Amino acid sequence: MGLVQHPRMFPVQRILGNIVPCVFTPVLAKHSKSFSLIDCISVGVDRMQRNFEPMRKQVEAWQKSELTDVTAKVVIYEAFVEGKLEAPKHLARTVHDLYFEPKYEEFRARTIWSLSNAFTSAFKELDPIPQFKATAKLGEFLEARLSQPL
Repeated sequence: MGLVQHPRMFPVQRILGNIVPCVFTPVLAKHSKSFSLIDCISVGVDRMQRNFEPMRKQVEAWQKSELTDVTAKVVIYEAFVEGKLEAPKHLARTVHDLYFEPKYEEFRARTIWSLSNAFTSAFKELDPIPQFKATAKLGEFLEARLSQPL
């Protein structure tokens, strides 16, 4: 059963649509002759790059934000024992070990960045969907927890 190509699909979409069916949705516009795929991709890449700067600044701030061992332990405790982070409780020991005995030199410093890495490294044990959900909630949890005094 072949993929029916819309006559107004752009050549790249026809080619890729034949390789991976249903990946591309045709662009239907009254004046699709004036549509520029290059311009469209350029605008999309530009929008993505604008979002990198705030993330880069957050990473730099977290790399400079030192934590005491007690603070890190409290955050791990609150995440798993008190259930303030939607993540499986059995990962608490893994996060603790990865933070206090990191596998990589880059994460030896006792910072929010290192703690974040310990969490995300532990989440790699999860199946993809639970891993995505836990990782998506992590930044907000750490930001909320560590922006206030313990």
